[in-house]
Amino acid sequence: MSQQKIITIDNLSLQEFDSEADLIPLLTPEDEEEMNNEELPADLPILPLRNTVLFPGVVIPITAGRDKSIKLINDANASDKIIGVVSQKNEEDEDPTEEGINKVGTVARILRVLKMPDGNVTVILQGKKRFEIDQMTATEPYLKATIKEVSEVRPVSKDKEFSAIIDSVRDLAIQIIKESPNIPTEATFAIKNIESNSFLVNFVSSNMNLSVVEKQELLEVNDLKDRALATLKHMNVELQKLELKNDIQSKVRFDLDQQQREYFLQQQMKTIQEELGGASHEEEIEEMRKKASEINWDAKTKKHFDKEISKLQRTNPNSPDFGIQRNYLELFLELPWNKFSKDNFDLKRAQKILDRDHFGLDDVKKRMIEHLAVLKLRNDMKSPILCFTGPPGVGKTSIGRSVAEALGREYVRMSLGGLRDEAEIRGHRKTYIGAMPGRIIQSLKKAGTSNPVFILDEIDKLSSSNQGDPSSALLEVLDPEQNKEFYDNFLEMGFDLSKVMFIATSNNIANVQPALRDRMEIINMSGYTIEEKVEIAKQHLVPKQIKEHGLTTKQISFGKKQIEKIVEGYTRESGVRGLEKKIAQMVRNAAKSIALEEEYDIKVTDEDIEKVLGAPRMERDKYENNDTAGVVTGLAWTSVGGDILFIESIISPGKGGLTFTGNMGTVMKESVTIAMEYVKANAERLGINTEIFTKYNIHVHIPEGATPKDGPSAGIAMLTSLVSLLTQKRVKKNLAMTGEITLRGRVLPVGGIKEKILAAKRAKIKEIILSEENRKDINEIKGEYIEGLTFHFVNEMSEVLAIAITKDKVKYAKTL
Repeated sequence: MSQQKIITIDNLSLQEFDSEADLIPLLTPEDEEEMNNEELPADLPILPLRNTVLFPGVVIPITAGRDKSIKLINDANASDKIIGVVSQKNEEDEDPTEEGINKVGTVARILRVLKMPDGNVTVILQGKKRFEIDQMTATEPYLKATIKEVSEVRPVSKDKEFSAIIDSVRDLAIQIIKESPNIPTEATFAIKNIESNSFLVNFVSSNMNLSVVEKQELLEVNDLKDRALATLKHMNVELQKLELKNDIQSKVRFDLDQQQREYFLQQQMKTIQEELGGASHEEEIEEMRKKASEINWDAKTKKHFDKEISKLQRTNPNSPDFGIQRNYLELFLELPWNKFSKDNFDLKRAQKILDRDHFGLDDVKKRMIEHLAVLKLRNDMKSPILCFTGPPGVGKTSIGRSVAEALGREYVRMSLGGLRDEAEIRGHRKTYIGAMPGRIIQSLKKAGTSNPVFILDEIDKLSSSNQGDPSSALLEVLDPEQNKEFYDNFLEMGFDLSKVMFIATSNNIANVQPALRDRMEIINMSGYTIEEKVEIAKQHLVPKQIKEHGLTTKQISFGKKQIEKIVEGYTRESGVRGLEKKIAQMVRNAAKSIALEEEYDIKVTDEDIEKVLGAPRMERDKYENNDTAGVVTGLAWTSVGGDILFIESIISPGKGGLTFTGNMGTVMKESVTIAMEYVKANAERLGINTEIFTKYNIHVHIPEGATPKDGPSAGIAMLTSLVSLLTQKRVKKNLAMTGEITLRGRVLPVGGIKEKILAAKRAKIKEIILSEENRKDINEIKGEYIEGLTFHFVNEMSEVLAIAITKDKVKYAKTL
């Protein structure tokens, strides 16, 4: 059932009926009998209603706005107050004719007419009897027609079935009033007080939520019992709908209330944000969609983004998930999807840039020019994975910046030193608090292109922990066959790294995981010679330090000899970092003198160097004399380049024991033992009295005991030291050696030859003994590096001894 309504004839405006009005829409049986006995007039003015049907006995208020309707009501109100009310077939019809109205209607009496402030007229009508239009007699100024009464079939007074139907109608009406939140409970009182059965049916029919067509069908039913039964059916349907609606509402009321509360709070927050000048969440999302439309995505990526932004739109802006999702989408939009910088294929320009920034490093420069040439010819080559390995300070990292400039690409550097969390490479899953993408993806976002030069610095310093193994995570990054779809845990999508030019750097390639090492092209960068260091200082270091300290070349200058003195006397390295610090120290001294307005030499002298830097400290790697038996110069490779190594042996009375000191590793101790056994086995041929091995103890020592030493390179030096000791003969002057030995007398090759050669040259060594198999390494070294050196290539230990041991006895030789 519906609330009592005021029905608008013209514009369907609905207003609630005032329950406190003095017109009570109830009909007593006496009123009904009197009404039924009234004679109908032969001719009536006809008032069409748009959206309701008037039933006999029912009182309804209506509002008239049309001129015809207002005139009809005014005329009728001035005469007998009786009109005919019919419903329109089409609600939209502004001026209905005979064809546009139903034939069956209700005769009504005007109870009251109220003139409204807006010019409309509200009229309260009470239905009397049903009628049928016989013939239209006028259309102006309003419709008029002759009518005839429609007889109503009423059941006999003792019809039990009809009584049961009426009781059901009454009960259902009360239930509907209770279930419906829109009907006032006072309506129950009205239903209970209706005594007339026919009026009860008409009252309920008039107030049900039925369409005009359905109400008109009820009005046209002549048999009251059938009309009551049809009304009951409609009431059952309405009650079921109400119960279902109330059931659903009771289930979702809490959720709706909560949502409403959140909605109003969000609207308030939105208003506050806009007042403060911030953007609302909807504006942010629209801005994201706009940015996305400008990005060149493939279909798969676009589909993923659309799905994720829809998820953001559905998320409550006050929940933590909203912030996580927004950060995720912002990263998605900022990444350089399919965005590449154009490579510069000017090979001559690239060569000039590489030569300008770095002195020497010919292998590296050659490889970069080759890569640029291939890229120019194919234009779609997957970038190779290069690894520059060598001692610190030789320019491994800085050459990456020059390569980037030469190619015209962005430059990105990522330090891997001490990295021990796999998530630093692959990122965290975005469900974790504080989740971030891996540093690979972050660096690409910073670069703004998908093909930068990417420096992976100190790749040999990676370490494992309980957070995973980062070097294993790099396997996918550094594999040209796999990194086209590099999966970052935070991004949850594959990102193409195949166009990125990765350049790794390391000091010791042996510390890199074998599988990772296999994926890279290793380019060795050895230390600089003294001549190269002098040139680097002249061309790069001195101008850089003068500029950084606010001086000019007119205020300080370095001669070639002075730079060489600093290199030889104050630095001991393969690179030039220590040299740069010493030059900076000299420049600072000049800056101090200028600031204090003191006199100083603009051209740096040897005396200035010793005054500022102190006495030369690096004389310990100079060759020592050969006056003592058992002292041999070996060559070693260290992480900072090559170095010379002294092997010392001493003999003392004892029972034939062999001891060694100097913080030696296992391999080096084994080399001493092998050398000793070889000497014992060949004592007679070497001119050594075998009784020595049972009457004397031999002690082998390598100075600088605080420094750990290991490796097979000192094998032939150990052998030479023992033979020199046991024969008390001199070792050849200005001679150094490196090589591994076997028990049967073979000399095997070793690595790090270039670094060892440079160390020998720094120590003023003139001759070097190497394995024959190391000859190829010497052939690869530039001529200026080995100028002034003599090489002896050997296969057997006997050859080593023939070259190294002279016939002269040492000073203060012992008699054994």
